[in-house]
Amino acid sequence: MNSMSSTLHPHSPVRIFAVSGIISVIALSLVYIYMGWEAAAVALMLVVIELTFSFDNAIINARILMTMSPFWQRMFMTVGIVIAVFGMRIVFPILIVMMSSGLPPDQVVQLAFDNPDKYAEVLHRAHPSIAAFGGMFLLMLALHFFFDITREIQWIKRFELPMQAIGRKWLHAVVCAVLLGIVTFLPLNHHPQEVLIAGIIGIVTYLLIHGISELFTMQRAREEKRLGRKMLQQAGVAAFASFLYLEVLDASFSFDGVIGAFAVTKDVILIAVGLGIGALWVRSLTLFIVHRKVLNTYRYLEHAAHYVIAALALTLLLGIFFEIPEALVGLVGIGVIAVAVVHSKRDNDKDDVVLLK
Repeated sequence: MNSMSSTLHPHSPVRIFAVSGIISVIALSLVYIYMGWEAAAVALMLVVIELTFSFDNAIINARILMTMSPFWQRMFMTVGIVIAVFGMRIVFPILIVMMSSGLPPDQVVQLAFDNPDKYAEVLHRAHPSIAAFGGMFLLMLALHFFFDITREIQWIKRFELPMQAIGRKWLHAVVCAVLLGIVTFLPLNHHPQEVLIAGIIGIVTYLLIHGISELFTMQRAREEKRLGRKMLQQAGVAAFASFLYLEVLDASFSFDGVIGAFAVTKDVILIAVGLGIGALWVRSLTLFIVHRKVLNTYRYLEHAAHYVIAALALTLLLGIFFEIPEALVGLVGIGVIAVAVVHSKRDNDKDDVVLLK
């Protein structure tokens, strides 16, 4: 009886991953029935690729989601997943092709189904702009973390302590702006205008959304001080700002994945199914990290995620000039996160020994 009740508890792994599992089975079964086993295998491969590249995304999402009320956590799993699946995996590529080709929406949709090679080619031409926006946004996120002078826990101290020592409020923006200028005016860059505009939009987007979120966090802290007690999790406008931040963050992680999926298949249905299922599992993994307090147990997990994000951002920017296999970043990311888990457990055990003494 106790085993059954623990399984059905809202925070149990079975409950958290049940919906993702059921939808995955149904979607892949439908692909198999209507498109054959080869198509189902391709869709499953895209699911694995999306999950492999998104562990760091889930960790960062979880850190933000922990501050939000249960209502907004549900919004992230319902409305948010609709935006992630249909918005980023279906609508976003169509919009990019529309802007790149000048074609109306109906012709772009027709192109996607009737001439997927041409559709993928037009989408790939927009890669410099996409890489500049995503690279700058993610690099802002990573540098903001490493330059944060209030952060008490360091993992790789030889690197992180000097970063904190020189940390200033706007330093991450200055570093990103200088790097964007270098990337824009390098002779190898054949799309300087597109890269500059997209990169500036990426930096400004991060500053706006994160700034709004911090503003409401400060207001909440002042209210807590006035009341003399700890308030509940974020709600209302503050939570909405964090929700928007999460969606833009998810979009930044998704940009290159959507384009990279065309290297596996040109079938837009398989891409939507594979990446959509992967996005759903990432959302469930985020909830699991929040409800099981994984970030509290593994103290260096958040650090590892930001190292991987910095690597992904630089890979996106280098991808403007060279072809870089996305699999390399994904595999390195899993390795870094695995090392962080081992180091967290090791240092937790050391602390336990000290407490026992």
